[in-house]
Amino acid sequence: MSIKIKVNRRLKCRSDRVKSTELHGSEPWMLTSLYDGTVYVWDTESKKVFKSVSVSDLPVRVAKFVSRKNWIVTGTDDTLIRVFNYNTLEKVAQFSAHRDYIRSLAVHTSRPFILSSADDGVIKLWDWERKWACTQVFRGHTNLVMHVVFNPKDNNQFASASLDKSVKIWQLGSPTPNFSLRHEHGVNCLSYHPGGDKPYIASGCDGGAVKVWDYQTKSCVQTLQGHGKDVNAVVFHMAMPLIISGGSDGTVRLWHSSTFTLLTTLNFGMERVWALAVQRGSNDVAIGFDEGSLLIKLGREDPAMSMDVSGKIVWAKHSELQQANVKTLAGQEVKDGEKLSLAIKDMGSCEIYPQTIVHSPNGRFVAVCGDGEYIIYTAVALRNKAYGPAQEFVWSSDSSMYAIREASAEVKVFRNFREHKSFRPESGADGIYGGPLLGVKNQACLAFYDWDTLDLVRNIEITPTQVHWSETGELLSLVSDDSFYVLRYNADVVENTKGKSDDCTEVNAKEAFQVVTEFDEKVRTGLWVGDCFIFTNNINRLNYCVGEEIVTISHLDRAMYLLGYIPKENRLYLGDKEFGVVRFSLLVSVLEYQTAVVRRDFEAADKILPAVPRDQVVRLAHFLEKQGFLSQAMSVTPDPDHKFDLALQLEDLRTAYGLAKQHSSKEKWKQLSDLALSKSEFGLAQECLYSSRDFGGLLLLACSAGNRELMEKVELGATSAGQTNVAFTANFLLGRCDKCLQILLETNRLPEAAFFARSYLPSQISRIVTLWREQLSAVNARLGGAIASPDQTENLFPEMPHSLKIEHFLSQQLLPATPANQYTNSLTKLSRDLTQEMHIAEASGIFTYCAQNGKDHNRASDEEVEDGFLKVENVPKEPPKPGESQSVSDDHYKENQWVQSSPPWSSSDHAVTKAAKSKQTFLEAEVPASEPSASPACPPKALSAAENTLSSSSDREAQAPSRQSQNLSLEEELDRDLADLNLDDFDMDDFEIDSDELLED
Repeated sequence: MSIKIKVNRRLKCRSDRVKSTELHGSEPWMLTSLYDGTVYVWDTESKKVFKSVSVSDLPVRVAKFVSRKNWIVTGTDDTLIRVFNYNTLEKVAQFSAHRDYIRSLAVHTSRPFILSSADDGVIKLWDWERKWACTQVFRGHTNLVMHVVFNPKDNNQFASASLDKSVKIWQLGSPTPNFSLRHEHGVNCLSYHPGGDKPYIASGCDGGAVKVWDYQTKSCVQTLQGHGKDVNAVVFHMAMPLIISGGSDGTVRLWHSSTFTLLTTLNFGMERVWALAVQRGSNDVAIGFDEGSLLIKLGREDPAMSMDVSGKIVWAKHSELQQANVKTLAGQEVKDGEKLSLAIKDMGSCEIYPQTIVHSPNGRFVAVCGDGEYIIYTAVALRNKAYGPAQEFVWSSDSSMYAIREASAEVKVFRNFREHKSFRPESGADGIYGGPLLGVKNQACLAFYDWDTLDLVRNIEITPTQVHWSETGELLSLVSDDSFYVLRYNADVVENTKGKSDDCTEVNAKEAFQVVTEFDEKVRTGLWVGDCFIFTNNINRLNYCVGEEIVTISHLDRAMYLLGYIPKENRLYLGDKEFGVVRFSLLVSVLEYQTAVVRRDFEAADKILPAVPRDQVVRLAHFLEKQGFLSQAMSVTPDPDHKFDLALQLEDLRTAYGLAKQHSSKEKWKQLSDLALSKSEFGLAQECLYSSRDFGGLLLLACSAGNRELMEKVELGATSAGQTNVAFTANFLLGRCDKCLQILLETNRLPEAAFFARSYLPSQISRIVTLWREQLSAVNARLGGAIASPDQTENLFPEMPHSLKIEHFLSQQLLPATPANQYTNSLTKLSRDLTQEMHIAEASGIFTYCAQNGKDHNRASDEEVEDGFLKVENVPKEPPKPGESQSVSDDHYKENQWVQSSPPWSSSDHAVTKAAKSKQTFLEAEVPASEPSASPACPPKALSAAENTLSSSSDREAQAPSRQSQNLSLEEELDRDLADLNLDDFDMDDFEIDSDELLED
């Protein structure tokens, strides 16, 4: 029996001589070691170098992956074994292993062992858990040991090949070989048969021959002659019945592992072959040449498996057909993704090597195609029903019809196992696809034909790799290399076009197919369940798409292939390359509900919803949200968090507020406050910000509206919450510089406190500088002594008396809070000249300052003044009356604890009305700018004289030299400025003046 195998070249890398190749067990990586001392890890998907390591200046003859440790182990001509982490490229270990060139390494599959062989004729066993100790030495060869390999069926046994013309079989723990197998020439390479049914080992020798041995009977089963020069590499394929050999003649030969016949010879023109590598579960073969490396794929990746509608699975293990039935698991509890323990029944041997197996739509027949032939069997007894030559075989949606593609690019259609029609497409036929229409692919497009008449229905300019039809025939997916398309097919359009067309052979109804959507997914296998397309992709995910949404069912740990779906069980079945079968739960009710939603049939969706289990309802709600149906999603979801998010998206403040009250959390209140602010619901925003303890947001709110009462509450709340930055800002905006300074001291920010006092509280500079000096001197005494203080170096602070006077002047003022909408009317306050204001106040008798224990006759008695400043504890505690300007003590603020007002939305029935009222009251200023001052009006004569005095004083200051240049004191300069002032011009009877009002006028 011959096998016709398609060979696809996946990766070609030009480089120096490649001495070994290896494929990673789980990643798409190919490892190559070069004669120039470099090791490369190639990404076979991107076709680029993933990692590279310069190991040595001498050849690296062998490199192996240790996947469970993320290692690369190398053996070189400098007799060293080196171990690298292939993620970080860090060298994990390096040690001298032999006295001559290291030829081969073998990694134990489960234990921490590595075998090494070298030109010194010795084999050594290394244990990496014992710090790479050599635990055993095997002696027996009399020449170079070229290759060692573990037996995959018995990990305690290994074989070695040597140029002493022998193959020796060893056992771990025994220093001598079990037995030897003799060659006529030196032996270069070995490979064990991966299957348990054949105890074979293949060896390649210098004479150009490959010998297949039965290591149980110790006899040579077959000698394969074909290579013209030495055979340097040989390997059994893991999935196909193949022996692959490579030699110095530059060829790679494929042999049948059962009949031992030569199937094909490959010559890639890259000189001598030095290495071959395969991997379990993959059809890839890595080849190392003199001029580089090559990665090829043999045959199909998909396993030859098929499942009918009743759950019977048929697969081909080599040429043997086997059957299993998932119904035998009825009643057993198996977790999703776990391998099923199925009873396997041998159905018999197939006359061809199956490449594909396909059940008929009704499940009565099984079609097998391979080696250029097809055979149709009955599904139960495996009786031959029909056969013939074919490169491909497909079923129609009607089980009585099928089609084949012959090697001559002729397509034949059969009905009831007899040839019905045949045709040869003008553009050729590179592939055919079954379903309601017959699809024929060429190099330019995909053409659909009617099964009965073979009339052309439509040409689509795409060359897909797969075509999948839904059960109803209304939807189909066209899968290409990097994406797939979902199309809708309207059979009625085709029928109408047929009746009106003059040319019956080319209907070409363009309106019959409409593109629904496109997805950028690399599909491995797929099938339709209702209007949902289920597929596995290249990154091992099990997904399904409905509408324009892709939903992940599960992440798979290996490549899996869809077998079918059984609606009665709500189970989806998949198989792998080793014919392991797993299943996943997929509810029909969920798929039907999502299908109804995509069709916007919410009436039908509401009828299906009661049948959906509760644990799946949230999933459906998320699906509705992604489809844009937010209100429906909010009515469906039982999850309060999800419902809150949907209420925010719908800007449903009432529902969101109720959910936030029921399930309170800072995150919910913060999100709701943002929405309330965006909707100008300031009362609601204030409550939400307080509930979320977002005093920064409250600070912004109070500052924007000029709400002093709210600002005071923000200060108290931020202080209690330890948010000192917010408390500092609130106190600063309230004009409480002493509390700002205290916050800086409490948080040990002495440098900032000193500079803050220099700007706003000059009377506190000496005290703060003393504390700063003490702290800094503990670290560096010299540096601490370098800081100047006004009480010790008065000459460095010439402005200090003037600053103290202005500080005292400002301490007696309490400016009214101004709302944000009066900002433009308050711009003059942003450019105040405090010196001029103080001069006016002094000239009018409003302000008097007694420096050095003097008196302020208007504000405080002698015992209330300390160093020219009012004592804080003596400041009146009662709030100022309208129109008065008065400071408020710390005790007054401490007594004014945070009292949250009644929530604006305390009643859900009147929430919107209350929020609107709260917004209106919130924006009202404490002292509207439009209200007249409560202070007595200034007489016009006094006001005019004060303005003239201010004007003349400004002119004199502009013309005269500075006070510093004339060495004038503050008192002397004030006397000079007031020299021309005639107080007799002022009518002082019942005279009072407010400096703020004067400046505003």
